[in-house]
Amino acid sequence: MKHPRTTSAPTVAFRLRSETIRDLVHRLAANTGNIAWSKHALDRMSERGITDKMAVEVLRKGAVNGPVEGGKNVGEWKVKMVWPIRGRREVGVVVLTVHNARLLVKTAEWEDPT
Repeated sequence: MKHPRTTSAPTVAFRLRSETIRDLVHRLAANTGNIAWSKHALDRMSERGITDKMAVEVLRKGAVNGPVEGGKNVGEWKVKMVWPIRGRREVGVVVLTVHNARLLVKTAEWEDPT
């Protein structure tokens, strides 16, 4: 018996709006128990004089800077958040949202003035 020929639907790239991811990061960062830190992030923060308190402030108050990208795994979104730290320039924090339930900080850096 022949199987009927199936056609697959075209793949549509799905992207979160920057406002949606911003609000998700702010909500998750409200509870520090939702934030995990990669070794790379902790090493870079130490080298750059960026404290975890600064990075959490960026996650709680910051704006999206650049595109929202899909992470390496299903259910992950990668975004860079930025926020000016009082008396200093802006700090950028690259973070993954994981299944809309947790954050994983990948790195943090001082933003170059424009």
